[in-house]
Amino acid sequence: MLSVQEVSRSFGGVYAVRDVSLDIADGEVRGVIGPNGAGKSTLFHLITGHLATDRGAISLRSANVDRLPPHRRAALGMSIVFQGARVFRGMTVRENVMVGAHSRTRAGFVSAALRLPRHRRDEREIARRADEALARVGLTAWADRQAGLLPLGQQRSMQVARALCAEPRLLLLDEPASGLRAGEREALAVLIEELRAAGLTIMLIEHDVAFVTRLADRITVLDLGRVIAEGTPGEIRADPLVVSAYLGEPE
Repeated sequence: MLSVQEVSRSFGGVYAVRDVSLDIADGEVRGVIGPNGAGKSTLFHLITGHLATDRGAISLRSANVDRLPPHRRAALGMSIVFQGARVFRGMTVRENVMVGAHSRTRAGFVSAALRLPRHRRDEREIARRADEALARVGLTAWADRQAGLLPLGQQRSMQVARALCAEPRLLLLDEPASGLRAGEREALAVLIEELRAAGLTIMLIEHDVAFVTRLADRITVLDLGRVIAEGTPGEIRADPLVVSAYLGEPE
């Protein structure tokens, strides 16, 4: 589904990501973990197209996407849930979720401006998909409320629904559990497990080792911009390099 080969990115001569490679199989949940400053978010933005690589190659379903902007990658089946809450204030929860599907619409600007029949059919279909996505994340009762009024945990669920509305093949989650209370984290974990059971390919970037090891089939560990370990959750928990990266070396 996704192939990242020898990807690097530096800022002012300092590498945030250096020679990182990983492959994610169709239907896999791949965790990417590492301590603060490991390069996780930079890697995320390189894959999504919000940052350009200095070198290396990124492919989605065997198609090279190195120079494609984010909206073109979205059209190929890549959906994103950012770490920070991205809310269109002044819009309802349903309208926020509908935004996720507009990369797949067929009606053009003129059709939308003139409210032609094709545009109206597109809008009805997007609204239907948005309601399905909201039901999937448990937000049906909030559909017609102002999105800015949602608590943080439900805003995060709304962002997942927005991503699902685009009917993705690959879902990228950037530290989705950050700032959530215990009950909200559990609800998010259950949702990710349900999406995995439905066959969705997921890349989960997270600082919390316990959260990732519960959910991921395989885990890639970054430290100082490099891959230091890769394997199953059990292998990662027992890897001395991973323990050292998180806890430091004994004196």
